[in-house]
This record gives sequence, C-alpha cells and structure tokens, in this order.
Amino acid sequence: MSLRVLICDERPLVGGGLTDLLRTEPDMQVVGCADTEPQTLNLLRTTSPDVLLAGMRHGGTIGLDFVRRVMSSDDWNAALVVYTPGTKPDDRVDDILRAGAAGLLAAGAGREELLMAIRAVAREQAMLSPAVARRLVDWYRAKSGSNAEDATCGHPAIDELTPREREVLTLTATGLSAEEVAQRMVIRLATVRTHLYRVRCKLRLRDRAHLVTYAYQAGLMT
Repeated sequence: MSLRVLICDERPLVGGGLTDLLRTEPDMQVVGCADTEPQTLNLLRTTSPDVLLAGMRHGGTIGLDFVRRVMSSDDWNAALVVYTPGTKPDDRVDDILRAGAAGLLAAGAGREELLMAIRAVAREQAMLSPAVARRLVDWYRAKSGSNAEDATCGHPAIDELTPREREVLTLTATGLSAEEVAQRMVIRLATVRTHLYRVRCKLRLRDRAHLVTYAYQAGLMT
C-alpha cells in the first residue's frame, strides 16, 4: 500500500517540486499540496494522509503556531515531517519536536534523506537529519551546565525505568532504529518494541520524537 503524503509549503514552486519528486516513488502517493493553513486543514479532512510534509521558514506564515494548530485539529491522524532552513542551535529545534514533529530536516537535506524521513515516520519512527541531531546534542549539552546525575534529578520518572529500558531509550535517542537497537543489544526486535512501549507508558510520552527529546532533557545523553 502506498504512503499517502500531503505537502504543505507556502512557496508554490517548492511544493510543486516536492510533488514531482515524490510522485516518482512507487511506494508514495501525493494526495495534495497546500500553501495555506485553511487548505492544509481541509486536505487533512478530505484526504487522510499518512504523512504531512511541511516547510517551515523564518518569518513565514507556516511556523510553530501553525504546526501546533494543525496537530491539535480533530482531523489530525498523520505523522509530521518538518523541513526548515534554520541553522541556529536554539530553542527552535526543541520547540518543533515538542510540537509533535517526528521528523526534522535542516538545510542541505538531500533527496534520499527526505525519502528516508517520510518512510521512517510512517513506521512510527523518529528521523532527525545529521545536522539537526548534532545541533540538538550541542545545544542540550550547553544548556545543561551540569552532569547527568544532576540533570536527572528533575525527572524522577527516570527511576521507574529498568536498566534495559534505559539502554533502549539511550540508543534510540542517538538515532538508531528499532532494528539497529536490537542488533546492538543482541535481542529480538519484538523485545525492543516492547521496551519502547513500556518506556513511553512510564514516561507518558506520545512518540519516538518525544523519547529523543526527553532523553536529552533528562541528561541521559550528556
């Protein structure tokens, strides 16, 4: 079954280019291309996409508030990939992930990286481009200003995790897929998915993107 992708970019030429690119992929179907919030909400309701691919740029109308409103709509039932030209390692990356994006790509992301992100979030995985992951790591390390033990004091729920669950959480936060975590830990894929499910339940996190954000905020990655 083809992945149903909805594209949202306020620049029609960019949206059109992405539409042409994705239509060449045999496992993807572009169900619509919008350049405003009302169009996006209407297409979410009428096309039921698996993935929303949204272009966010500084000073544009499609920004963080737009993402929050779209994801809080009654018609939201898709995974979100955001691509942004931003390069500054500030709260913007953290805010986009907190808003619910499962994929985040920065300037310079190529065709293969884009396709990989769409396929990954459709499988309920998280996908950060290497440039974004590097900025996120550097930003959290600089922001922490303390060691891992001090950082975790503000996150008592971490104590509820078993050593195995902590290890799965940490490896996931480095960007490894469930399959790669299973190979690294020499355990079954089903076991990894069970651990991830339990971690999400214990920490009350919605998706893998939130797992990654939580791991850095809790100081597990410093």
